[in-house]
Amino acid sequence: MFVYAGEALARYGFGEGHPLGPDRFYAFWQALQQSELFKQCTIKAPVQGHTEDALLFHTPEYVKRVQQLSAQGIGMLDPDTPVFPGLFEIALVVVGTVLDAVNEIMLGHTDQAFVPIAGLHHASRTSSAGFCVFNDCGIAVEALRQRHGVQRVLYFDIDAHHADGVFYAFEQDPELLFIDLHEDGRYLYPGTGSKTETGSGPARGTKLNIPMPPGATDEIFFHIWPQITEFMERHQPEFIILQCGADSLAGDPITHLQYSGDVHYRTANYLRHYAQKNGNGRVLALGGGGYNHANIAQAWLQVVRGLLDASAGNSPTQ
Repeated sequence: MFVYAGEALARYGFGEGHPLGPDRFYAFWQALQQSELFKQCTIKAPVQGHTEDALLFHTPEYVKRVQQLSAQGIGMLDPDTPVFPGLFEIALVVVGTVLDAVNEIMLGHTDQAFVPIAGLHHASRTSSAGFCVFNDCGIAVEALRQRHGVQRVLYFDIDAHHADGVFYAFEQDPELLFIDLHEDGRYLYPGTGSKTETGSGPARGTKLNIPMPPGATDEIFFHIWPQITEFMERHQPEFIILQCGADSLAGDPITHLQYSGDVHYRTANYLRHYAQKNGNGRVLALGGGGYNHANIAQAWLQVVRGLLDASAGNSPTQ
């Protein structure tokens, strides 16, 4: 299993005092180095992405706007996402690193990979949103299609926030399978992801949005799992992307879910074994959100553990 780590990834953040700062990476990295899992991982350096990589998903007008504001070094991309000098190049490191992970998996050098600073799922094709400059999730989907000939991709998201940037970009795409368990949008940003949003046009029924009540626990999460497994058995993907935000764990300062790290372990482990049973084992995990450092270390270590563990693999309800 490949894990991507390095200062270039840590630099994606918005300074001291902002919920998304560079210390998030080091919370995970220090915990991984002290864990028995470390020796089982191949550590890979971040990779600088390029403008053409962002253009796989985003419009030329938007990419040019980010580049221009980054050169100026001041301003706001949106009400939550400040600009700083070099933001364009730093955001492209996330993109380039995720695309390197896609390439390594598709070349057969590994079955699973984890990029901790990634999973920026709020940016749309035309704009930033919610701390997300470029949507590396959507870019990965487009790269799989345009560069690797993979059509049927499953995007699975357990971040507390709804992946609106991914969902609406592919709402009418029947080949992008989408499962998202998130805090009910009536109580949390971005306010979307109703259970009635199942895809539109030819994609109706290929999207599964599951809003969770504030305070939802592991028990509630796993009670819903049979609905997920039934959906996955109907729609069998060639590649799985897991966005595993740590902000769904109890104690996050800006969300209200109450999961333990067991949700992240059992989800990652199930997806590993599902991918091996139904395809070729391809799972790319992206760190996503999370604003409590202890939770970040716990959740992402459990994802790594789940992807490495070959001995489990039962449904999380078992």
